[in-house]
Amino acid sequence: QLQLAESGGGSVQSGGSLKLSCAASGFASEHYAIGWFRQAPGKNRIELACISPGGSTDYRDSVKGRFTISRDNEGKSVYLQMDSLKAEDTGVYYCAGRFAVSCGSGWPVSRTVWGQGTQVTVYS
Repeated sequence: QLQLAESGGGSVQSGGSLKLSCAASGFASEHYAIGWFRQAPGKNRIELACISPGGSTDYRDSVKGRFTISRDNEGKSVYLQMDSLKAEDTGVYYCAGRFAVSCGSGWPVSRTVWGQGTQVTVYS
């Protein structure tokens, strides 16, 4: 059973940086595609980035060039490096895992595991 735990959130000034971590544990965690999501108050949870077990990545247009997703060699931890942060980046950040060889095939409720979320606040 896959388990995910986010960490690294906090409050940062506009233009600054944060690095979030998603620790994966459980069976065959290295074979899961991992996505980072954000949910702002009153908004839907949206996908920001995804990394496949093979290391292929995909990004939402609004974070391209600013955010970088990566994973360690064992696939046990996934990171989201966030640079040039804006107020619009404020929200609760979640990581999600799905047993899949690639990103882009969706996140069905029955086959997706979610972390507890970590708050990111960007201020001026």
